[in-house]
Amino acid sequence: MRVTEIIIDGFKSYAVRTVITGWDESFNSITGLNGSGKSNILDAICFVLGITNMTTVRAQNLQDLIYKRGQAGVTTASVTIVFDNMDKEKSPVAYEGWDSISVTRQIMLGGVSKYLINGSRTQQHVVQTLFQSVGLNINNPNFLIMQGRVMKVLNMKATEILAMIEEAAGTRMFEDRRDKAFKTMARKDKKVGEINELLKEEIEPKLEKLRSEKRAFLDFQQTQSDLERLTKLVVAHDYVKNKQRVEQSAAELQAKKHRVSWLGDSAVRLKGELDNLAEDAKRVKAQRDKELRKGSKFLALEKEVKEKSHEIVRLNTVLDLKSNGIKEEKEKRKEILKNVKDLEKAQEARTKVYEQLNEAHGAAKVEYDAKCKQAEQTDELLQELLTGVASREGQESGYQSQLQGMTLLDSVELQLTLPR
Repeated sequence: MRVTEIIIDGFKSYAVRTVITGWDESFNSITGLNGSGKSNILDAICFVLGITNMTTVRAQNLQDLIYKRGQAGVTTASVTIVFDNMDKEKSPVAYEGWDSISVTRQIMLGGVSKYLINGSRTQQHVVQTLFQSVGLNINNPNFLIMQGRVMKVLNMKATEILAMIEEAAGTRMFEDRRDKAFKTMARKDKKVGEINELLKEEIEPKLEKLRSEKRAFLDFQQTQSDLERLTKLVVAHDYVKNKQRVEQSAAELQAKKHRVSWLGDSAVRLKGELDNLAEDAKRVKAQRDKELRKGSKFLALEKEVKEKSHEIVRLNTVLDLKSNGIKEEKEKRKEILKNVKDLEKAQEARTKVYEQLNEAHGAAKVEYDAKCKQAEQTDELLQELLTGVASREGQESGYQSQLQGMTLLDSVELQLTLPR
């Protein structure tokens, strides 16, 4: 990969677009009078290659690289280098399919800088990786040999010469990458240690406390559920028993009413019989008096009168027994009606208790659903934490990648905001 063309526009002393072509494959030199811009061409090459030390290109900041610092109407400095990429064996990694590669760097007033590769905008580290893949490191202190640098190179020590050879061979950049990777791994290990310590000292005890509270809550819910179930069974049992007693009392009351009605009919019938007997007694007495007057049938009639008297006494006795039975039945009827009223009051009280328990059950169920939802959110948070800690390095959605950018104070503040 070699330079075939350089396009400079607005960079240092080149106010207008300047194209430099005709580059040789082996050796090139730039000649001219003092102040003609020979060094600016080399500075433009270093500028595109991504040099970070501004003193190498004789500038204090990026704005110094714009023509007259932008005071002449030029607000943008742009340098493009076109490389010949026909030799695929020496082609940069991932650019084997391009016959030529153009790298452009632009800066604008205010310090805004951007890179383009083959017309597509890219990041600075991508450009550095492209050049490092072909053994070119612009930030190598020996990349440019300025005036007076030759004698310093000749007087270098063995270690310095070895470092320069490593830079020239392209191995030093990999050592720098290795050192940088080791430092990054050390920082990551330190951060992982802090996170593990935080998990061990802060998060895991709180999670264990939440687990114990969840178990206690589940036990309470089970006990509450058993209590509600047994209370409902007791209330339902009492309700059924009282209802059966009310029905039985109503049946007994109906039977007593029928018996009272039958006893009333019997009393009326017996009263009619007594009236008939009284009439018969009068009639027999009149007949006896008549027979007495006749003389012969008196004894027979007297005997019949005695029999009728005994019958009347028997019927009166039966009537008295029936009357007493009616009174007793009336007393029992009053007691049964009183028991029915008491049972109805007890049934109303049991119904009210049942309704209150039903309302309490509804409220407990709502609270239970809320606690279950909170427990599910806690479990989801635990899974997210466990999943985030185990996520791969560099994954943006992982909890670990978020914690890596935080200080220890931020991690503690994040822990304090977790739900309890």
